[in-house]
Parts: sequence; C-alpha cells; structure tokens
Amino acid sequence: MGFDELLGNGALKSRLRAALDGGRLAHSLLIAGPAGSGKRTLARLLAAALECEGAHPPCGVCRPCRKALEGVHPDVITVDEPDRKQVPVELVRRARAELFVRPNEGRRKVLIFPRAQDLNAPAQNALLKVLEEPPAYGAFLLLAATPEMLLPTIRSRCIELRLAPLEGPLLRAELARRHPEAAEEAREAAAVRSGGYLGQALALLASGGGLSPEAARFAGQYAAGDDLGLLALFVSLEKWKRPQLADLLEQLRGLLEQALLARRGCPAASEAVRAMAEGRTAADLLDGCRAVAQAQDDCRANVAVANVCAGLFVRLRAGGR
Repeated sequence: MGFDELLGNGALKSRLRAALDGGRLAHSLLIAGPAGSGKRTLARLLAAALECEGAHPPCGVCRPCRKALEGVHPDVITVDEPDRKQVPVELVRRARAELFVRPNEGRRKVLIFPRAQDLNAPAQNALLKVLEEPPAYGAFLLLAATPEMLLPTIRSRCIELRLAPLEGPLLRAELARRHPEAAEEAREAAAVRSGGYLGQALALLASGGGLSPEAARFAGQYAAGDDLGLLALFVSLEKWKRPQLADLLEQLRGLLEQALLARRGCPAASEAVRAMAEGRTAADLLDGCRAVAQAQDDCRANVAVANVCAGLFVRLRAGGR
C-alpha cells in the first residue's frame, strides 16, 4: 500500500518511505498545503504508518494499520472541535493529559491537529510545552493551510512536509475517473481553477453540478437582480437549523467566488455560475462574497438564524447598488 493513496508528490513520498524504513521519521510533522491538497489523506496514512506492524509501513493489511486508516484506533487522537472558529486551549490540555497515558494497544500515541493554524494563542503555547518534552512514544501531526500562523517556536520543532499541486494530466485523469458523468467542460473548468489540487477540483465539480434547490434559486435570482425573489428566499430560510444554513452559505460563497473568477476569464463550471458572471459586475460579486463571509461569521458566532438571513439580504441588496 505505502503512500499510493496520496496522488502525485513523488519526491515527498520517497522521502517519507526512506525515513520510515530507516526508523528516522520525526516525532513532530507539520503537513502544509492549501485546502484540498491532501493534508488529511497524508495524515491518515502517516498515523497508520506510525502504528503499523508490517515490514514496510503503512502496509494497509495489519490490524493496527486498518484501524488507523478507518479512524478507530484508540491511540490516534484527533484534536479539534469543528464547530468552533478557533481551537481552544482546554482541548489541547485534555489531549496533552491523554498523551501522557501510555498507549492502549499501539506502539505510539498520535495526536492529529487538523486545523493547526486555528489554535488560539494559549492553545499554541500549551502545545509548545509538550512538543519540547514529549514522551518517547508520542507523535504529532499538525495540518495547516497557513503554517505562518503558527508560532515560530512550534514550526522550528517540526519537520515540514509541503504538499504540491498535481500535474495537469494526472489531475484530469483522476477527475474523469471519479466523475465520468460530469461534462468535460465542467471537469476542465474545475481542473484549471483548482490550481492543481484535487480536493478543490472535486469541490468545484460538486458545487457546480450538485446545487441544492435553494442555492440554484439564489443563483438565478441574484443573476437577475431579483430583490423580491431574494427576500422571499431568505424569509423561507429563517426557520432553518444553524448547520443547515451553514452548509447553504458555503455553497453560496463558492458560487460567488466562481462567478467572480469567471468574470476574470476563468472557465465557468456551470450554467448557474455563467449566469451570475454575466448578470452581475465584478464589484457586485466581490461585495456578495464579503456579504456571505460576514453571514458565515455571524452563523459561527451563534447569531439567530433569522438575523443572519436578514443581515445577508440587506448586505447583498446594498452591495448591488
């Protein structure tokens, strides 16, 4: 098995194989790359490799490997609260206490930080203390889209593994393999606009071809400048649950960002995006992106759903004038 599941990144994978075969893998690794670059895939493979009992880790066959790959190994601990904008210090302190309890069944205790850049200042300082003097069986996998947001002292104690974009032919072949039903034009647009990162390309395909009815309705009304239609849409959303609204806001932001890129000459991944790009100015779309980003912040800050919807409508309407 090895690291085959991670596409591309040949030099990095060779380096990791050599370190594992020679027993020289560092205990603290910083996996860096933008969204969709494969950070979580690599972290899962590394966690399996650290627990693996096979000759060439990760073998993908032994029981510890399989459990780590499936996310059920008791000694592989994910340190995160996805619903919170920042990772709080109390979460790191609990993980640190757990680290100093010897492994339940594995050879290592592995702490994974999926949003290392979102650790708040106290949390980073708490992490630094354990990075300086970890137990011999401890291992740390820090994932960061923006590693510059971490303390220099944390970065200096980690070996950085930076993920690279995929080459065009490999990316296009993988998109065709995973989404043969998608139009070639949509796959090409996703490949171009993703910057070479598979996760971003897949997200672009999904947002272009799998819109919720509300997102599709928004796209049509926003493209046409239909304020009354938008008002009716947002009023209908006021009784939604917060997670439901958060998912929709993510779709709306993606649509607006794609339309803004289409205005600047990038291929449009869908008819909805093309209509928005043709119906609104670049300034409108930029204001729309900001309005939705503010609504997302409000949603995370537990502002009432009705108020989030009302505020978003007001900002969108004002931004289009």
